[in-house]
Amino acid sequence: MKEKMATKKDYYDLLGVPKGASADELKKAYRNMAKKHHPDTNPNNKEAEEKFKEINEAYEVLSDPKKKAAYDQFGHAGVGAGAPGGGYGGGGFRSQDFGGATDFEDIFGSAFNDFFGGQGGGRGQARSQVQEGDDLRHDVTLSFEEAAFGVSKEVKIRKLSTCETCHGSGAKAGSGKVTCNMCHGAGQVRTSQGFFTVARTCPRCAGKGEIPGTPCTTCRGQGRVERERTISVKIPAGVDEGSRLRVRGEGEAGLNGGPSGDLYVFLHVEPHEFFNREGSDLHCDIPVSFVKASLGTEMEVPTMEGAVNMKIPAGTQSGKVFRLKGKGLKNPGDSTVGDLLVTILVETPTDLNSKQKKMLEEFEALSTEANTPAISKFMFKMKQLFKKK
Repeated sequence: MKEKMATKKDYYDLLGVPKGASADELKKAYRNMAKKHHPDTNPNNKEAEEKFKEINEAYEVLSDPKKKAAYDQFGHAGVGAGAPGGGYGGGGFRSQDFGGATDFEDIFGSAFNDFFGGQGGGRGQARSQVQEGDDLRHDVTLSFEEAAFGVSKEVKIRKLSTCETCHGSGAKAGSGKVTCNMCHGAGQVRTSQGFFTVARTCPRCAGKGEIPGTPCTTCRGQGRVERERTISVKIPAGVDEGSRLRVRGEGEAGLNGGPSGDLYVFLHVEPHEFFNREGSDLHCDIPVSFVKASLGTEMEVPTMEGAVNMKIPAGTQSGKVFRLKGKGLKNPGDSTVGDLLVTILVETPTDLNSKQKKMLEEFEALSTEANTPAISKFMFKMKQLFKKK
């Protein structure tokens, strides 16, 4: 599931923010970039698709304080495949990527212990006996309505599950286990690199120090097999672009009785025909003729629950905002509901015939300063300006 990646781009450059950007600035930049390069808005565009993946990866690191600190200090080496917190590739994450402790001694501990005469390797060997399974990532795209009201989604994933034949032991029934002939039971192999001796987990026995006498024919001695699983994920009302849900225990199976990892579902929300979102509030622009805006009217405006009537007072100017309480979205963090903010856009008529033009000219001739206070105020200020000169 993990992919070998080419030269990495700077995460801050990908999001277009300075290194000292705040969490809110990072989130805002991520949302803007994600919407711009989302595959749904750039169909069949491989470049946009790759950019979208890079943006997600950058935000995943920079939005996590521990991974951000590691990245700021060590660059990509601090968060990549061999980093202290574990790396991630196309579909999965190491379990430490989501809140686990970052332990730099795991990388350098054995080398320094050996160099300065320590025992070395004991801690690494003990940790390798029971291993937690990897976390997995799955992206789900929602319609605006699904994100607004909540929905249950069936998610299909392929993951490593405990072998049902050998129950995770990796050994054929009755065969038992024997000492690993690569590490001779130590669980680690050592290599010299200059002045240092570096201990690494034995690749043959995965640090267990022993291997199956006769490997299980189902899992070939691995203790796990890849299977497809369908999971029902309940998505709460009011989720936003970039939200992620954690499904405990639905990641890959652990080794030697270790717990399974978790599944992280990343959510992407399609744009709406009428509404723009800002937190739990919705924004909607409504065009109105200059006659109705002048005389006042009552008109239907869209909401997420259907059309409602809204009164527009006489003399309403273009850009006027009306707030409809409780017509926004639910906040998934609590029980509050946002508002709908309706912006009036007064439309100037076009393509007038001769009769319409004449009537407007007559209307203009009958108009007084009281009919156009903004224009009258502007003209007065301009006259005062020229008097000073």
